[in-house]
Amino acid sequence: MPNNYTIISLGGSLVAPKTGFDISFLKKFRKLILDEVGPSSAKASEGKRFILIVGGGATARAYQEGLRGTLGRVTDEQLDWLGVHATVLNAQFVRALFGAHAHDEVQMNPTKKIKTSAPIIVGSGWKPGWSSDYDAALAAKTYGTREVINISNIDYVYDKDPTKFRNAKPIGELSWPAYRAMVGDTWYPGSNAPFDPIAAREAAKNRLTVKILNGRDLKSVRAAIRDAAFRGTTIA
Repeated sequence: MPNNYTIISLGGSLVAPKTGFDISFLKKFRKLILDEVGPSSAKASEGKRFILIVGGGATARAYQEGLRGTLGRVTDEQLDWLGVHATVLNAQFVRALFGAHAHDEVQMNPTKKIKTSAPIIVGSGWKPGWSSDYDAALAAKTYGTREVINISNIDYVYDKDPTKFRNAKPIGELSWPAYRAMVGDTWYPGSNAPFDPIAAREAAKNRLTVKILNGRDLKSVRAAIRDAAFRGTTIA
């Protein structure tokens, strides 16, 4: 099978937002990906192939907050496992969205290479200790790609938290050392960094390029997939 995969780390809060499913967005996102895949009659070399690694997002955080609220004291491992299973639920939903275009099982282990004629592989979280961003970075290594497109509900990496500081400035390009200095080296369940610290360490080690952009800006998503100019941040 060809290795021309585009790997997308798909934020769970785009799939299942706290406010409820955005059917209009899901339809448009589905169409965008299938347009890039091309007709089933096209040769494999003519259409794109995708690996979509789906996060837990608001679903994961709701379960984590529920457990914390009920028990008071819980371990990070307990919270992380809830997050992993939330990603599996979201990934099953995304796999169903693409039907026969997607491989018939959700890939949980990103270090295991799947041979399939389906143009889309959908993956989830795997183990405690990191987010699905790390799984996307591992998948890039497994499938021999040099890039991960990270789409979530933020427009850019900012110099400080834009939800807390009105004067936060967007950053168009960043080196891995500069990004890692911003986010640190520690992961905690429910963390909401643009690209999690453990994933950043893996991406830097493997010299990956990561594009971070808002998934609702479908024009930019298409541009990032086509390696054109997009609205967002590039880390390399």
